Amino acid sequence: MARKLIFFLPIAVFVIIGGYFFWGLDPERNPSDIPSVMIDKDVPVFDLPRLNGSGVVGFDNEDLKQGTVTLVNAFASWCLPCLAEHPILTELAKRNGIRLYGINYKDKPDDAAAWLREHGNPYARIGADSSGRVSIDWGVYGVPETYIVDGEGRIRYRHIGPIDTAAVEEIILPLINELNK
Repeated sequence: MARKLIFFLPIAVFVIIGGYFFWGLDPERNPSDIPSVMIDKDVPVFDLPRLNGSGVVGFDNEDLKQGTVTLVNAFASWCLPCLAEHPILTELAKRNGIRLYGINYKDKPDDAAAWLREHGNPYARIGADSSGRVSIDWGVYGVPETYIVDGEGRIRYRHIGPIDTAAVEEIILPLINELNK
C-alpha cells in the first residue's frame, strides 16, 4: 500500500500544480485586476520633496485635499511601460480640469530629470520617492500605476500598468467627470 502511495503522490502533486498554472493562463483573467485595500480610503500621510531638476515642486497628502480631482502617476525613468504611457499622460494633462501629479519611484534624480527633459513633463507636481516607502504606503506593486484621488483626498481608482486610450476613454475620464460633479 505504501508503495502505491509513493507512486501516486508525485502524480497528484503534478496535477495540482498543473491546475494552478492552467488557471493562471485563463484568458478571461486580467492580471491587472489586483484588488487594492486603498480604494475609498484617504491617501496615506506623506510628504515628498521635489524631484531635483524637474522644474516643479513636490507634494504631500494635504495637496490632494484641495477640492480638485487629481491623477497621481507612479513612474520611473528606467521603466519601459512608463515610456509607453507617457504620450497619453501628456495629452491628458493638456485637458482642462485634469490635474496630474507624479511620484518618481526609486529613481536617480538626474536620470528622472533627463528623462522628463527628453520626453516632456506633463506633471504639475512631482515628488521624489527615492526609497519607495511612500509608494508602498499607497499600495504600489510596480510602475507604472495611476490613481484617481477625489477632491477630499480619497483614492477612488487604481490602474495597474501603462494607461492606454481605452482606459482613458472608458474608465478614467468618466470617473473624473463623475467626481467633478
